[in-house]
Amino acid sequence: MISSAKPNPRIHRAVLLLNINQLLTLRSAADGPRRGASLSELGIMQDAAVLCLGGKIVSVGSTKDALRDPWLKKNRKKIIEIDCAGRVVLPGFVDSHTHPVFTQPRLVDFEKRISGANYEEIAEAGGGIRSSIDGVRNASKTALTRKVFAALADLARHGTTTVEAKSGYGLNPESELKSLEAIRAASREWPGTVVPTFLGAHAVPPEYRGRSQEYVELVCNEMMPAVAKRKLAQFVDVFCDRGAFSAGETTQIFAAAEEHGLAVRAHIGQLSETRLGPLLRYQPASLDHMDHVNDADLPALAQSDTVATFVPGANYFLGLARYPNARRFIESGVAVALATDYNPGSSPTLSMPMAMSLACTQMKMSPAEAIAAATINGAWALRLADRKGSVETGKDADLTVFDVSDYREIPYWFGANRCALTIMNGVPSGHLSS
Repeated sequence: MISSAKPNPRIHRAVLLLNINQLLTLRSAADGPRRGASLSELGIMQDAAVLCLGGKIVSVGSTKDALRDPWLKKNRKKIIEIDCAGRVVLPGFVDSHTHPVFTQPRLVDFEKRISGANYEEIAEAGGGIRSSIDGVRNASKTALTRKVFAALADLARHGTTTVEAKSGYGLNPESELKSLEAIRAASREWPGTVVPTFLGAHAVPPEYRGRSQEYVELVCNEMMPAVAKRKLAQFVDVFCDRGAFSAGETTQIFAAAEEHGLAVRAHIGQLSETRLGPLLRYQPASLDHMDHVNDADLPALAQSDTVATFVPGANYFLGLARYPNARRFIESGVAVALATDYNPGSSPTLSMPMAMSLACTQMKMSPAEAIAAATINGAWALRLADRKGSVETGKDADLTVFDVSDYREIPYWFGANRCALTIMNGVPSGHLSS
């Protein structure tokens, strides 16, 4: 039995997983994110074993071959040995869209929505993104760090080992930098991998109401240079939609990001349609939500390495009847990923399996497609596919063990957490009972 005590993320002992009923390797000869039919290729091995050493995967094969290996026989007493006892093992989930820096749930929004108010009406009444601002602005960096770390730990308990974490609830220079510093501090204590994203352009803050262009200039000319100088983010994100930032403002922010050596991504198409051509010129790693997309934009999207990331948890929590048309994207050859969109207003879920279940039931993705979208294509959406998203020799030792006998059960048992153990960069977290 593996101890559930908090692991020291700096200790890397050898870890051997044995007796895996289904090992989903996600190995592929494809050069680039999964598309079309390849999205269903999981590379399943049965009665499998995986050896991890120094935080990396060093061997993938059968349990029988592992037990015969001379090195393993000689060093077996020094190895953390995990008997998976017929369970399913797959790459740790890559959650490529989260908003973990906030202080309180938005319960008033929740009730208003139940009574019939829509997203924009709630925002006009002082709710929405702007209602989270005061909490972040008034909180200490230490308090925000604790909140972010708690979210990372919860994500790991659901099988997530790599997390993209955005700022975006401070919306002034001091609070955006404080948010990103909290993400950095929390990530240093967590054994998994965190990718920080600067989302200063999440909404126009109240003090700039009616003056969005002035706020965009603040983001580009003051916030972004400070973020880049302190190396606090790898990506710049923009909420490009009705009621947020226009396509023109988004390209202005993208251009500034390019000048500062930061990659870009965007929230787009959640509430209304925005043509993608001007944004694709900046080679965004991912375009997220994508509920409303013009058919004419799909060929260019399919020819790019930009991933369309669906966040069905937001559609579910907002009570929307319409979800992104995943089949249209997949059949057009677009690379698609899944993420939780963990946030206090529209998707307060930490569960990638729940996002996968919604993708299957509401977006008609197959369980295999949902697995690939939540692992290897999530890694592509963060430009980490050389290290994350599949179980292959040389990649980071990020694995999750589910207490099921068939991978299709992961999205099937919705609302239940069947994740028994995660291994993040070679460090086990959780426990298996025999």
